[in-house]
Amino acid sequence: MKVLITGATGLVGTALTKLLINQGFIVNYLTTSVKKIETDSNFKGFYWNPKTAEIDAKCIDGVEVIIHLAGANIAQHWTSSYKREILESRVLSTNLLFETLKKTPNQVKQIISASGTAIYPDNNEVVYDEKFSGKSDGFLSHVVQEWEKSVDVINSLGIKVCKLRTGVVYAKNGGALQEIIKPIRLGAGSSFGTGNQIHSWIHIQDLTRIYEFALKNNLEGTFNAVSPNPISDENLTKSIAKILKKTLFMPNIPRFIMKLILGEMHELLFEDKKISSKKIVTQGFEFQFSTIDSALKEILLQKN
Repeated sequence: MKVLITGATGLVGTALTKLLINQGFIVNYLTTSVKKIETDSNFKGFYWNPKTAEIDAKCIDGVEVIIHLAGANIAQHWTSSYKREILESRVLSTNLLFETLKKTPNQVKQIISASGTAIYPDNNEVVYDEKFSGKSDGFLSHVVQEWEKSVDVINSLGIKVCKLRTGVVYAKNGGALQEIIKPIRLGAGSSFGTGNQIHSWIHIQDLTRIYEFALKNNLEGTFNAVSPNPISDENLTKSIAKILKKTLFMPNIPRFIMKLILGEMHELLFEDKKISSKKIVTQGFEFQFSTIDSALKEILLQKN
């Protein structure tokens, strides 16, 4: 089967591309950089530029499934212009895919799109599942809502739409966890705020396997892509320190200090929500890293 991936050179995209090629899939990918275009028997790049609505429509030749990961990194300072970039990189890219599919004869049967758990409000007394209809008031929630709306339009073309609302991705080669680990390695680790805020997270290997699972099982609808066991900020910090054999002695960092340093982006550190992954599990998916200890040991102790 041939698959088209957007965002294939990012953290998740790189890992997913490797997994799918190893599973025998042929991968086409879209890139905004001509220098990143490669041509191989099972891995072929095509140029696009969502800002100018440019795309090489040959990218969908023979493609049955699109995996849409493209989007600007949210872990950069949220200036007004960059907030616009975060939103437009997701919506404009999705709109361009829709127009290309609408105008170009194709065999695409399904699109699997990244989405975010930021859509859920902060409230660790509630366990959110995909049926929850309320929305958070924050910037990232707005991004997720607009992103999902743009993806849903593709369903009007007779293509199944699957959206994976992803929690914080833990990986060896980048992402939020590596930033959390740095001060702990130096012996200066501490929790943020009260430390009671709940993180809904997922190991990158489980996330890429969920994409593969959604593809192979032709899933449709919205699914939370998070570990079955969310963890508090304090317990995450303690778990990392224990595995690294480091002592924690620094006081917790107050929220107002992180707000002064990071501005609006400090919200990422203080998200507080329990999110259920039961829906994907009832479909038959099995997590390899369901607990924080199993995930951290693989990331911190095992060599690549």
